[in-house]
Amino acid sequence: MADSSFDIVSKIDRQEADNALNQAAKEIATRYDFKNTGAAIEWKGEWGVEITANAEERALAVLDVFQTKLIKRGISLKAFEAGDPRQSGKDVKINGTFGEGISTEQAKKVSKLIRDEGPKGVKVQIQGDELRVTSKSRDDLQEVIALVKGADLDFAVQFTNYR
Repeated sequence: MADSSFDIVSKIDRQEADNALNQAAKEIATRYDFKNTGAAIEWKGEWGVEITANAEERALAVLDVFQTKLIKRGISLKAFEAGDPRQSGKDVKINGTFGEGISTEQAKKVSKLIRDEGPKGVKVQIQGDELRVTSKSRDDLQEVIALVKGADLDFAVQFTNYR
């Protein structure tokens, strides 16, 4: 019998991120506490987001609205990195970016976790920005998924290609 396997990846559904940003922009445009504050949120480049407001508290409130929409859309906040508020003329801006892919050191950290605490007979291969986990037993793979979900990682993970 062939080995069972799955991939551990860190990807963001661009459409869901776009929907979250559009919902946040719509809420900011209609909420009373954002009236006449110049509050706005928009895309900057492929994965960048820029928040603008006339006061730091307003900019942080816009960030909070956006993060709430991301959670409702099923996007982990670990995938979104928000910068510190900075003064830009009369406005305050916050830049944020979405991070995709698993870096080499993050991949090594996850594979070490699986080797140390996971079931015996499970193999982990680093393939670019994702990890392939293989085993003869599907139950072992389920244990690995539970282990990785339970681990306190500083990046978002998804499980794909479960065979």
